[in-house]
Amino acid sequence: MALQIKYGVSTWLWTSPFSTASTHSVFKKIRDMGFDAVEIAVEYPELIDAKAVKQGLQEYGLTPVVCAAFGPSRDLTSDDPAIHQNCFDYIKSCFDLCNSWETSFLAGPMYSAVGKARMVPDEQRKREWELAVKNLQLVCEMAEERNLQIALEPLNRFESDLVNTAADVIRLVNDIAHPAAKIMLDGFHMNIEERDVEKAIISTADKLIHFQVSENYRGTPGTGQTPWEAYKRGLEAINYRGVVSIESFTPENKELAGAVCFWHPMAESQDKFASEGLHFLKGLFA
Repeated sequence: MALQIKYGVSTWLWTSPFSTASTHSVFKKIRDMGFDAVEIAVEYPELIDAKAVKQGLQEYGLTPVVCAAFGPSRDLTSDDPAIHQNCFDYIKSCFDLCNSWETSFLAGPMYSAVGKARMVPDEQRKREWELAVKNLQLVCEMAEERNLQIALEPLNRFESDLVNTAADVIRLVNDIAHPAAKIMLDGFHMNIEERDVEKAIISTADKLIHFQVSENYRGTPGTGQTPWEAYKRGLEAINYRGVVSIESFTPENKELAGAVCFWHPMAESQDKFASEGLHFLKGLFA
């Protein structure tokens, strides 16, 4: 039996940072290609008019997923409480967008800053883990007040030293011990970190509420070495019913390129990346 999923794609494939001005051109493109959902990457909430974007979502019939971005100024494991507060304020703004667009969760690696990858003493690692748990408990309380959940994403070892695998994020969610704490997985990171991607997906069970994909080299799905059938079996085993979303990046934005190590395009064009990736995924999951 085919999975009951929606197909999505990230705004990061075309633009960074996403703003109100991008809405019409990007949403129309995504709708015309045949996607069901748009993953809106919110780098700067102040660039986004929630009402105008909602009108765009309605006009093009797209389901929104909201993804957050976490750099050094939004680090819940920082030694500086002011940075924690800045992160809480940013997350609150993202939650407001989630409520405006009637979506049910905020996704991203919100436990720490992306690119924070160091060798530190065990005592420091333990302290940062406990800080992430404590602060994410507060985030979950904020989410619950708004009838929302959070989807925590493991990142590969080159982008995080705290949460790299499905086992790591399950432990984090269990330590947070709040019903709003859920999981998202990204096949790109899994290709680097997991010994068995199928078992890793199955281990997250009903806590998995969002799933991202790209090729092993961050390129168009179906053009690389990714074990796609294993991903399919894993999602089928847990009867996953959320969005499967293509996430990759435009190399045009220099700040983003440095954060994710994108130095050149991964496809002939970003439009072909999306349309050919969608065609492959629909064939895979049909």
